[in-house]
Amino acid sequence: MSEKMLQFVSLPQGWPEKRGAAERARDFEEAYREYAAQKAVEQASRCSQCGVPFCQTHCPLHNNIPDWLRLVAEGRLKEAYELSAATNPFPEICGRICPQDRLCEGACVLEQSGHGTVTIGAIEQYITETAWASGWVVGPRPAVERAESVGIVGAGPAGLAAADRLRRLGYRVAIYDRHDRPGGLLIYGIPNFKLEKRVVARRTQLLAEAGVRFHLGFEVGRDATLAELRARHEAVLLATGVYQAQALQVPGVDLDHVVQALPYLIAANRRGLGDPGSATEGLDAAGRRVVVIGGGDTAMDCVRTAIRQGA
Repeated sequence: MSEKMLQFVSLPQGWPEKRGAAERARDFEEAYREYAAQKAVEQASRCSQCGVPFCQTHCPLHNNIPDWLRLVAEGRLKEAYELSAATNPFPEICGRICPQDRLCEGACVLEQSGHGTVTIGAIEQYITETAWASGWVVGPRPAVERAESVGIVGAGPAGLAAADRLRRLGYRVAIYDRHDRPGGLLIYGIPNFKLEKRVVARRTQLLAEAGVRFHLGFEVGRDATLAELRARHEAVLLATGVYQAQALQVPGVDLDHVVQALPYLIAANRRGLGDPGSATEGLDAAGRRVVVIGGGDTAMDCVRTAIRQGA
């Protein structure tokens, strides 16, 4: 078993193929291609199987990363998926958008020693995409149905993850969201070139098939008060996300054509989803000269979106 691991001494780090810049600029498809099977096995075998796995301790979910890397290296992909899904309801989403460079991969002993981190996120994505293709991914199947119900306000990642776990425990779950699709910022905030919408949609469909009821276009305070929701359910979870940006305190911030990042990204995503109407009007960077203030993930999402729109 152990001879399959510790291959970092002879195998260099290898990432999935990245599409060329000129090709990426023409569309909103994902930037990276998926691993071929043999490549994923080879990269998983580079893991040093640390006695104290810093990749796991630096993961907010404490995923069993060394264990499922070993299972991939041994060709036991179904077991690898089951282990990955045991601590993470959406591993294929985390594999795409989680900031691994600051978490598991950044803490990898191989990265710290100069050998190059194990490509944990890409392997996580490969495991789960293989599971979907093989029919191993199933929705929550509670052993016992409970009479109690839980209402969740917000159909973003927190609300969806809570719904998944609560249904597995047998609770009846209803999700209320103001948008017309479940997914929250996974759908409306994150550009398609980082996370294709089909990846989120198939997960929400799985939850719906498992009995989670979605009440979309629903606003608390307009369609029902919080007190009324509490009367409907034994418990209510507020998972409304963070949509309010911190405003810049500089002169001119209220001038025309100065927009915050999230409305711009939401409009771009809605346009990509084919939504017509005022929600996407006036927020297209085509033919414009664009300045983005900031240098974080959201700022880079705006830069890359503007380039693809023709700025």
